[in-house]
Amino acid sequence: MANRFILNETSYFGCGARKELKNEIKSRGFKKAFIVADKDLIKFNIVDMVTSELEIPYEIFSDFKANPTVKNVKAGIAAFKASKADFIIAIGGGSSIDTSKGVAIVANNPEFADIVSLEGVANTKNKCVPIVALPTTAGTAAEVTINYVITDEETGRKMVCVDPNDIPVLSIIDAELMATMPKGLTAATGMDALTHAIEGYITKGAWELSDMFEIKAIELIAKNLRNATANGKDMVARENMALAQYVAGMAFSNVGLGCVHSMAHPLGARFDIPHGVANALLLPIVMEYNMPAAEAKYCQIAKAMGVDITGMSVKEGAKAAVDAVKQLSLDLNIPQTLRDINIPKEALVQLSKDAFADVCTGGNPREITEADILELYKIAY
Repeated sequence: MANRFILNETSYFGCGARKELKNEIKSRGFKKAFIVADKDLIKFNIVDMVTSELEIPYEIFSDFKANPTVKNVKAGIAAFKASKADFIIAIGGGSSIDTSKGVAIVANNPEFADIVSLEGVANTKNKCVPIVALPTTAGTAAEVTINYVITDEETGRKMVCVDPNDIPVLSIIDAELMATMPKGLTAATGMDALTHAIEGYITKGAWELSDMFEIKAIELIAKNLRNATANGKDMVARENMALAQYVAGMAFSNVGLGCVHSMAHPLGARFDIPHGVANALLLPIVMEYNMPAAEAKYCQIAKAMGVDITGMSVKEGAKAAVDAVKQLSLDLNIPQTLRDINIPKEALVQLSKDAFADVCTGGNPREITEADILELYKIAY
């Protein structure tokens, strides 16, 4: 069996890296930008930090939700076509970049204009409109992945779309764009990155190359997330978190995820729960379920989390990994139950059906049924 590994062609890292944008645009011959950014980033002048580096005309599109929908993407496609732009600049977290991917794919593959046909592995023929991604959160790694998630508002489901043709041609990971993230968002997106790293490390598709990246991401997150959350002006911690989420994305994009994500997706689709919060709440619970299938790897997770497992048995080391993740979640004031985020108990059955049907479920290291998922939701409740 051959293991495929796909990455975007160029990335820049470091505070102030956005200043490379001007030369990259010039060298690629781009003439007009279609900027996708949410309203808060416009309001708090984060978008201005990017547009001040531009020497070409641009238009801004901000008509989308935190969990972007089919309707949002269709609106974006219409706005992109009307703008006559020749590339897209995505500024923001997963919502901005995922919206951009949907717009960019359909613009060059109009046979997928209904959007819902993009779910799963879409057989698109053409590369998407070029995307330049500048993340403003340290969590989703959408700037380096071949994945994006769009909510089908008619069915109330999140569609996970996997397409090598959607990967940005250029990513700029500039921690200065992340400096204004509030504590809650810093914590939730950081735990999202940790979920990516842990699930990518233990997923069925994991192998030596992906393992190397995921373990490094876990180390960086364990050492820096508390500081980045407590002190947003700690730019060393911010930069390390920006790197960690990117490194995690390099791997999970190529090997897949697991049931934390398949259970988090319907929480976002049906109740608009931020993706990072949903992942953070569910991560230790699903880790406990998966422990029998990945005990040896859990020991390595514990070490990466800073736990001294000398003298521990494999089972003890594995449990130490779960405990370390739980403690990090508590230290960051992450909601600990579904009640805390106002999920009604009567919704758990439908959430379980949605989660079992999610594409990420197939990557879970331990076989799982819809009934098992329901029990996990009940524990989380």
